[in-house]
Amino acid sequence: MLHVLSRIAPEMPVYFIQTGFHFPETLKFRDHIAGAFGLNLVNVESHVPKVQQRDAKGKFFFTSDPDFCCFLNKTQPMQPLLERFDIWVNGVRADQNANRKALQEFEHTPQGGSRYHPLLDWSKQEIWQYISVMELPRHPLDAEGYVSIGCEPCTVKPSIGDERGGRWLGQSKNECGLHTELVSK
Repeated sequence: MLHVLSRIAPEMPVYFIQTGFHFPETLKFRDHIAGAFGLNLVNVESHVPKVQQRDAKGKFFFTSDPDFCCFLNKTQPMQPLLERFDIWVNGVRADQNANRKALQEFEHTPQGGSRYHPLLDWSKQEIWQYISVMELPRHPLDAEGYVSIGCEPCTVKPSIGDERGGRWLGQSKNECGLHTELVSK
């Protein structure tokens, strides 16, 4: 999707949610893609320092309360943007999980704007075909067996299963909250 956007609207801001927990490979890939595609990349991050993102026992919330960790590092930092802009374009696909299968191409946000999911009906095979035909770079962790890549502490190489099976392993969680009703605490 970033490749398409770079060709039709290179001035459009592309917001990268800098959680502070990404794989180093993800950050290098982000910078490579931003430069190669000429993206107007803007990092968005939590205003809550990492030292304050720990429970009473001193553990980071990603171990004790991953919903709250996602809220602090993903959904809360996006709130001002969702209030500021009329439309949010994102790359979710219906074949990624049951929640995303229920999404519509256009949806209203709680902030009064709209979400646009232009790739909603694309299959994983169509995505890989586009990458191949356009000779686009691949995330370096793809070659290592990662299928869905999020924050390093919460992402593992999945065994056989759904595409997002390596996210939040051992939990019923399969969304951070950006594409569901937002977690509020």
